[in-house]
Amino acid sequence: MILANITTPLLGLVDTAVMGHMDSSAMLAGASIGALILTQIYWVCGFLRMSTTGLSAQARGAAAGSAEPAKVLYQACAMALILGIALWLVQGWVLQAGLTLANPSSQVSQFVSAYFSVRVWGAPAAMLNLVLVGWLVGQQRTRAVMVIQIVGNLLNAGLDVLFVFGLDMSVGGVALASVLAETFMAGAAMLVALRQVGFTPVQWHWFNAAARKMLMRLNGNMLLRNLALQLCLAFVTLQGARYGATAAAVNAILMQFFVLIALGLDGIAYAVEALVGEATGRRDSKAVMTHTHRGLFWSSMFALGYALIFWMGGAHIIGLLTNLPSLFEAALPYLPLMILLPLVGHWCFLFDGVFVGLTRSAAMRDTMIISALGVFFPVWWLFKAHGNIALWFALLAFLLARGVTLAVVLYRFNYHDKLIFDED
Repeated sequence: MILANITTPLLGLVDTAVMGHMDSSAMLAGASIGALILTQIYWVCGFLRMSTTGLSAQARGAAAGSAEPAKVLYQACAMALILGIALWLVQGWVLQAGLTLANPSSQVSQFVSAYFSVRVWGAPAAMLNLVLVGWLVGQQRTRAVMVIQIVGNLLNAGLDVLFVFGLDMSVGGVALASVLAETFMAGAAMLVALRQVGFTPVQWHWFNAAARKMLMRLNGNMLLRNLALQLCLAFVTLQGARYGATAAAVNAILMQFFVLIALGLDGIAYAVEALVGEATGRRDSKAVMTHTHRGLFWSSMFALGYALIFWMGGAHIIGLLTNLPSLFEAALPYLPLMILLPLVGHWCFLFDGVFVGLTRSAAMRDTMIISALGVFFPVWWLFKAHGNIALWFALLAFLLARGVTLAVVLYRFNYHDKLIFDED
């Protein structure tokens, strides 16, 4: 999963490089805004991946030879297709909302529309990719996920170059490359998943009222959790922009440190999701805690490694991200906070993975909302007189609060022997 994660930011570099060599900066700006609109929607819909991973892992652990893994697969794919088709149907409103929020020039708006109108046709495949990655991770088929992600992202990069430079398709070519790559990845992952379940046919009672109610409750809680998280991250971006162009640019650089730690910590979290979910399916609370503590050890090792790298080479990383002396000097004072970032943040990555495996979505929702409304915004308000750095004080406090609240809930469940049971 770590190797698979690495390909995503590398693909972003290729996309940016290709668009950056177009005829005007308006093309790059338009394609970037169009991609951002859809990326934010897909990110919020990440609850599909999390819920599917937990259910898939539990199905794997529940009973060998049962149809439960196939049931989870088909239920998740049905929900993904419904959301993808829904996005098709409301694409005009989504585009208009994005243009209203971004408020680009008329020239840039044309390129936003050109990119979005092509890229949105990949929405069903993109939604399917979320659930198929989640299902395969739950089945511990991470090698297949890695290969599909790497090949798909390389295909995207190659098609970018072909369509833009070979066929002169401009921003529409960049969007079409993404659609074709998303479709390839969805098709390849579906084939692997169907082979995993032995091409078990669909049974329609898997979609009865009780099943729909359970899925809506689980995914609804995950959605609220993601919206609360997105609210905090969006606030950092928007409030930073209000502090001026330099602050906004500094925040964009500092967010790359967050991306770097996510590469490793997400890999650990995915492993914990699969192992905890499998133990939950077996109703084995002791194994859940064993996997949790083992995950904490490796998560701590990665966090210490990242902190050491940022301490020794953080200034060099900033220098690689910008060659503007004024921006470098503005970002440098934040380096101690970047060193603290993995040490403070790795707990919430790890415990998120544990709760995904347990499918305790209500706890994930409640602790996220508490951390956002009870910690992030109060801390920012307390330090707002200090300017942009207050946002990073708030973000670190928010990450720490998420880890602490999830840990308290987990150990409370374990103490009262309520770690594994169906949510009300």
